[in-house]
Amino acid sequence: MTYKGKSKVIQPGDTTDTLRMTFTDNVTAFNGEKSAAPSGKGAVCAAISHLIYRYLAVHGIETHLVSEIDSTTALVKKAKIVPIEIIVRNLAAGGFSKKYGVAEGTQLAHPTVEFSVKSDELGDPMINKSQITAIGLATESELDAMIAQSEKINLLLTELFAKARIKLADFKLEFGNSDGKIILCDEISPDSCRLWDMDTEQKLDKDVFRRDLGDVIEVYSEVLRRLENVI
Repeated sequence: MTYKGKSKVIQPGDTTDTLRMTFTDNVTAFNGEKSAAPSGKGAVCAAISHLIYRYLAVHGIETHLVSEIDSTTALVKKAKIVPIEIIVRNLAAGGFSKKYGVAEGTQLAHPTVEFSVKSDELGDPMINKSQITAIGLATESELDAMIAQSEKINLLLTELFAKARIKLADFKLEFGNSDGKIILCDEISPDSCRLWDMDTEQKLDKDVFRRDLGDVIEVYSEVLRRLENVI
């Protein structure tokens, strides 16, 4: 059985407990209202995400990544995805700035952790912990594990990106249940993070596509180059 998402394709793996995850060139914004497919985008996102996942694994974060098959495809552990997206914010940006009237780029007093329902049909609405457990999207223990891992990932990635002279403004995470354990799934790349150059504030993420600020491949490739130089 094949599942096609907005930017990835999931297919059966080599064994019953694995899947093949392929990064496509598709890039979307505004819940799919804006889309394009710049050549090579899937490969550069795969390279960034796999590099970050290997880095996190070394530092004690269990992920679904098993091995890289080729430049766009990885073998990953099969997991029951928790239908909740976690957004971690270090700086005010995007919808957070608009919703709460906080100027974009404002350093938050402490990182925030938000939840949204993983549903394109519903527009990924925000939801709180009490609502999540009330309607059975996740258990209290699953949420606690997701929050703890998200906070640790934020510390690790903030430090990593700082070495590359990049500010980690915010990012999205997804988790799954594999053999009774909550593990990190999906991807971490400029498609799922807001990344700003530490010196110039230049956008180095999908906002380049959202706001027509430049060439996505050029910007994403710069992020990859910098990370390769510091890991």
